[in-house]
Amino acid sequence: MPPRSPSPSPASPSSASPAAAPDPAAAEREALTVLLRAAGCVFAEDEAELILATARTPQEVADMARRRAAGLPLEHVVGWAGFHGLRVVVEPGVFVPRRRTEFLVDQALAAVPHASVVVDLCCGSGAVGAALAAALGPVELHAADIDEAAVRCARRNVAEYGGHAYAGDLFAALPDRLRGRVDLLAANVPYVPSDEVPLLPSEARDHEPLTALDGGGDGLDVLRRVVAEAPRWLAPGGCLLVETSERQAPAAVEAFTRGGLEVRLAYDEELHAHVVVGTRAAGRVR
Repeated sequence: MPPRSPSPSPASPSSASPAAAPDPAAAEREALTVLLRAAGCVFAEDEAELILATARTPQEVADMARRRAAGLPLEHVVGWAGFHGLRVVVEPGVFVPRRRTEFLVDQALAAVPHASVVVDLCCGSGAVGAALAAALGPVELHAADIDEAAVRCARRNVAEYGGHAYAGDLFAALPDRLRGRVDLLAANVPYVPSDEVPLLPSEARDHEPLTALDGGGDGLDVLRRVVAEAPRWLAPGGCLLVETSERQAPAAVEAFTRGGLEVRLAYDEELHAHVVVGTRAAGRVR
């Protein structure tokens, strides 16, 4: 919301120095910051700026502040998230793309810089697919998720790139014509072990779908399912990229190896991000 001009103040006697005019915009920003800080928002000042920049009316500011103070993720409150230089639409109830997942995008672009067929599996908002398409230029882009709300949101984000989004369980959602043609298969699978889901921050636990978080007993159930079927969908030289945790990385690498993929593990210290990259060798498919 653009800053409002200060209200005119009464004329002061000529013998007195004029007092500085009050700044309603600054007062509003400060009041919002105080409210958010009291609600436990660590970055209250930055969040106040985002809300004020996004809201179109004072009523929207009040509504957004109330929802954020009640614990909704900031991205659900303002309706978007910054991801790999894009403003990605994030609707209520949809998994919020994490900054560390930008590393997965960077690794995908480095692995197959001339990809023409891209699939974003377990797509959530479709942020990864949109970011890949934005960087690669014209591509055939497909996204899929088991959550209907995520698919509706992803359709909005991939539409700009001519992409398609489908609802369904992993590869079952994809058109069969993609088999053996996928250059980049990005799968940001859920990888939180089931018994650790209750330990997640309430923003994730209470406001994001369980299907986007719970990866089963050791957190790798969905990853193993993806790796088992991926070689049938990858083009020769095509890559599968999956995010995981430091603790799970060795088991994830082992799953990729068993799946017949040439595997390497990439790590970004600043983001504390781990990405397993598997390549289908030319002429090799199980």
